[in-house]
Amino acid sequence: MPNSAPSALSATPKPAEAVNDPSTLLAKVPDLAAEIAKEAARRDLERELPFEAFRLFKEAGLGALRIPVALGGPGGSVADYIETIMAIGAADSNVAHALRSHFNFTESLILSPSTAIDRTQLSRVLSGKLFGGAHTEQGTKRPGEVTTRLTRSGDSYRLNGRKWYATGTAFSDFASFSAKNDDGEFVSVLLPVDRPGITILDDWDGMGQRLTASGGVLLEDVEVLPHEISTRGLNTLVGRHTSTLRQLHLAASMAGAVRGALAEGTEYVRRQARSAAHSAAETASADPFVQKILGEVAAGSFAVDTLIRESARALDKTAAAFAAGDPQALETALIESALTTARTQIVASQIALAAATNVFELGGGSATSRHLNLDRHWRNIRTVLNHNPLLHKARVVGDFYINGTTTHLEEGKVF
Repeated sequence: MPNSAPSALSATPKPAEAVNDPSTLLAKVPDLAAEIAKEAARRDLERELPFEAFRLFKEAGLGALRIPVALGGPGGSVADYIETIMAIGAADSNVAHALRSHFNFTESLILSPSTAIDRTQLSRVLSGKLFGGAHTEQGTKRPGEVTTRLTRSGDSYRLNGRKWYATGTAFSDFASFSAKNDDGEFVSVLLPVDRPGITILDDWDGMGQRLTASGGVLLEDVEVLPHEISTRGLNTLVGRHTSTLRQLHLAASMAGAVRGALAEGTEYVRRQARSAAHSAAETASADPFVQKILGEVAAGSFAVDTLIRESARALDKTAAAFAAGDPQALETALIESALTTARTQIVASQIALAAATNVFELGGGSATSRHLNLDRHWRNIRTVLNHNPLLHKARVVGDFYINGTTTHLEEGKVF
């Protein structure tokens, strides 16, 4: 259905506060997460897009977290950013997921050679603007095929097509779209989302991640200026790094959902659950079976968080290798971070799904009450994991260990 809520551009958030200290910026995250968590279960039930959450995120200035101090930002690490996504994901994993395109954009921006950094976009990020985009299309024979066309029209160009998986674009100020130009070459355009001819649809019908606005975007005779066009490549060194980063962002969103299930499951036991009919305990909180289940969910959440933090450290090493200027060290770091994130996802996916399922063992039929909406955590996790086939991921890792094959670790696709 069309999105009737106001776009992010129509709101008037306060300008992002300039912070050059990551610890000061990160100190804002707990309060922000607490605000986002309010009414999260209800929003999911009623399909109310979280525009307010993104307004608060922009005001906090967290979108500039990864911008280095030398470029006017706080200089937060990949680990800082991923920790932020997990914390926001615990409040509402829809919000965490919908920030993926923005942090992909900022990562690409800061890893560009110093002579090629786009100062206009840098200024926009530092001022609190958010970036989204959509490159995938429905109805093509294979994923990655593009039918959207960019055609010359006098001194400018016109963009026409329909995109899918526009996650977060409804909450963004700018968005990138892939297309083929008159010569059949792949290009990317970066446009303000209020440009005439761009229509963001809230038609995502997945069972989970219902509030990420991951549906379609109509591009109808959209004017594109020459300076808004760039070439697009996934197999560049930066493209390989950001592809792995996008995968870890999804996993961090998943980890947040597990944290959310743990927190809400604990609150359910304290507030409402009754001891089992065959339990000797007077209350659910004293029931050893309930305690055991909650302990397992807590252990699962801890394990997932730990795996993801390890992957974030590997990506920080890759980011550092870009600055070091040693091509062989960079190649090694790129392979290792891609491998680490793949191994993390294979294991974390199993733990996360089990934890989100076991929450329902904390109570009887009342645990499935729609107003509690505890099932959204499992649905969100399962939906995130459907983005990329885990069976292929495991095969790639196995092929590397047996044969040293790095083909899919090098190609820059989000496998």
